Amino acid sequence: MSRKGYDSTTKVKADAHDATYGLLRAAYKEMQELSKKRADGTLSPGQVKLINRLLVDVKAILQDEASSKYLDLLDDDKLPKNSEAVLVLSQWAAAMDKFKGQYADYNGNWNLRK
Repeated sequence: MSRKGYDSTTKVKADAHDATYGLLRAAYKEMQELSKKRADGTLSPGQVKLINRLLVDVKAILQDEASSKYLDLLDDDKLPKNSEAVLVLSQWAAAMDKFKGQYADYNGNWNLRK
């Protein structure tokens, strides 16, 4: 239900956010831990594929947001270092946090379009 004075989003995007947010946060946390151990370590092609598959779904949620133009997938041709992946994932996580903050109330209830 739409509340006056709040921005609204679609149920599809709200559900997709709920489905992917925890996975994005888990990937970000895992990359932070790997980066602490070996910041200059390189991701494997499988890791890049797995993370990018998640980011493609997140990009669909954020496609109409101003932040989307700053969000890039991990480069699977030139495999990124752990520290680079942390930077990229931090941007995605921040964009998802902003999305939730813009379209949900303080209790986390989505403001949906009718």
